[in-house]
This record gives sequence, structure tokens and C-alpha cells, in this order.
Amino acid sequence: MAAPDEPPPPPPPDWLELPPEITTTIFLKLGAVEILTTAQLVCTAWRALCLDPTMWQTIDMRNDGEPPYDDLADMYRRAVDRSRGGCLDLNIEYFGDDELLQYAADGCNHIRRLQLVYCSNISDEGLCEAASKLPMLKVLELSYCSFSKEAIETVGQCCPLLKSFKLNSRVYRCPHIECDDEAQAIAKNMHGLHHLQLFGNKMTNEGLKAILDSCPHLEYLDLRQCFNVYMGGDLGRRCTEQIKDLRNPYDPTDDYEFDSAILDDEYECDSAILDDESFDDDYPSGFSDIDLSDDDNYDEFSDYDDFFAYWFDEDQ
Repeated sequence: MAAPDEPPPPPPPDWLELPPEITTTIFLKLGAVEILTTAQLVCTAWRALCLDPTMWQTIDMRNDGEPPYDDLADMYRRAVDRSRGGCLDLNIEYFGDDELLQYAADGCNHIRRLQLVYCSNISDEGLCEAASKLPMLKVLELSYCSFSKEAIETVGQCCPLLKSFKLNSRVYRCPHIECDDEAQAIAKNMHGLHHLQLFGNKMTNEGLKAILDSCPHLEYLDLRQCFNVYMGGDLGRRCTEQIKDLRNPYDPTDDYEFDSAILDDEYECDSAILDDESFDDDYPSGFSDIDLSDDDNYDEFSDYDDFFAYWFDEDQ
């Protein structure tokens, strides 16, 4: 007996018939560039959603480097305008300058999360002026930028509600530099931190001790590729006792969102220096003799986005 015919496959979903709240959630995962260059052009209904100010509570200007700078700047201003002052979460990557940062700070002074990634044209003065207008800021990321300790101090003073701070740097084998300025600036001005990531920082044990002494609420601390920090002895024990979720200098970087490769030099270093003074001599390899990887020490805020969501929802 012949098998009955199989029923035809269901038709593909009609994306235009999705509830507006679901469509909005999907759009937010695209980022501002994709929304402005693609999504809003599909149909009238989608354009109406893209004009809704609530769509722009999060302005995520991540990009692949393809759009020209002027185009990115125009899209950024358009996104800020569409938020009508309601932007709470702002991400700027691979472009931006003081004027653009001020454009958002002037028009959206309730921003709670600010991410600046590879923003080399934003100066100390630009960051400090923006911080002075963002008293509600709770989450700040400065990754692969060039800000001084004075700028970090000012941010801490202007943003007393700051709960999470990321200050991430590229690591170079040459020259070997030890500097606790940034750690001291954090210790003196960001006492309310719960979450701190200092990937690739040049601080020493002294800088780490200052942070532990001055940030009693710290629950998450990421010290990966902080190769001037040695986690043995009393300092290592103190970290495991005080910090619920600790990432050590030599911990894996598989889940790090940026390129974690260690480069030979920041400038043109003489090859003889690299031959005579190996990186292994300056930065010893291996792990601390203290076991710091117990999963039981990881708390509910090990995921950065979950951490932000907690503080974000707290004020709703």
C-alpha cells in the first residue's frame, strides 16, 4: 500500500505580520547602522517603527569599518535625534570625536551606559565634558582608547552612580612598562564599583591592592593579560576571598570580545632588543600556585550584559 502523501511544508513566516514589540527586539540586535541603511527601507510599517523614539533608547553604532566616516557621523546624529533625549545606552566604535560625543551628552543626559571602542579622536577634554553632563551613568567602557589618569579621575567624580567600568588595552611585548596611575585613579574615585575589567593593564600589585582597599563592593574583577600582577601569596588569597568572580592574568581569553593577540611592539622596536630581552623574562608564564578557577566563586553577574540589565531594570 502506498504511503500517504506527506503534507506540504508550512509557508515561511510573514515578517511584516510580526507583533511590533517582536520586530523592535529583532531590530535592536541589528544595530543602528543596519536599521538606518536597511530595515527602515523595507516597508512603511517598519519605517514607522524605526521612527519611534523608544527604538532609540539603545543606540549601537557598531560597524565593520565600511561606511565612510561622514556617513557614520550623519547616521549617529540621526539616531540621537530620533531618540528625542531618551537614549539610555550608547555605543560608539571605530569612529567619533569630541563634537559627536557632546552631541549625545547635550541631548541625552540620562544615558546610563556608554561604550567607547577604538575612539582615538575623542580627547580627555571631550570625555570629561561629556561625563559632567551624564550624572546617571552606571556602566562605562573605554576600550582601546587613549585617556589619561586625570580623565579617569574626572569621570569618577562626575559619575557617582558608576557601578561597572571597563578599561581595556592592547598588550605589547616591548617596551615593558609598569604603571599604576590608572589603578590609583580608579581606587580614589570609583568606590561604588561592582564590576571592573582591566584587560591588558600595566598596573602592578600595588595598584591592585589600592583597588581592593578602596572598592569594597567589587564582585567581578578581570585582570587578564595584566602581566605585571603576580597572584601568589597573600594577594592571591585576598582576591579569592574578596572577589566572587575573578579572572587572573593568565586565564584563557576565548570569551574576550576583542582580539587578544599580544603584539611585539607598539612602535618600531629594535629587533636586537627582542632577541636580548625575551618577553618570557619580563612576563613569566604559568599560573599562580593558588587555585583561582573554582566555578563556585562565579556570581550572577559574570555575564556583562546580565550585569547591565540588572542595574538598568533596577531604575525602571
